[in-house]
Amino acid sequence: MKARSPILSPRRRSRLGVMLPLILFGAALLPQSAHASLFHGETLDAIANGIAWVVLVIAPIIGITVFWLVHVMPEKIAHKKKHPQTHAIHCLCLLSLCFGGLLWPIAWLWAYTKPVMHKLAYGTDVDESLGHLKEEVAKEESEIERLRARIAQLEQQVTGGKA
Repeated sequence: MKARSPILSPRRRSRLGVMLPLILFGAALLPQSAHASLFHGETLDAIANGIAWVVLVIAPIIGITVFWLVHVMPEKIAHKKKHPQTHAIHCLCLLSLCFGGLLWPIAWLWAYTKPVMHKLAYGTDVDESLGHLKEEVAKEESEIERLRARIAQLEQQVTGGKA
């Protein structure tokens, strides 16, 4: 009996080993039909225009607004707590905007600290000159009205005693 020769001889295997990756690579490079979106035609154009407006106009405006609002928070906190160094914290917040937010954590911590040296120097750790102006004006107006009423009462007593 004659021995059968293998179907793939070593020579054919080497050709197949070289040709198979080339064939697979060529098949991968052939153009194929692909659909990147569910939409077609005018609908796709309208959606693309909407996304472009959001990305180019609306998102930056919202981002800048949020960035600014976050950066003025330490100043608002210091003002609410009547911190004696509110104006300095305000200045640091503005500098933080210029330096891309690097100084913002310092302003945040400063707004929440108790001003010990101010308390030693002035006897209080709040600044009364800061402005809760509406409250102060209302207090002054009510005090003026109270004093006017007291003056009117005293005038009645003086005129009532002489008459």
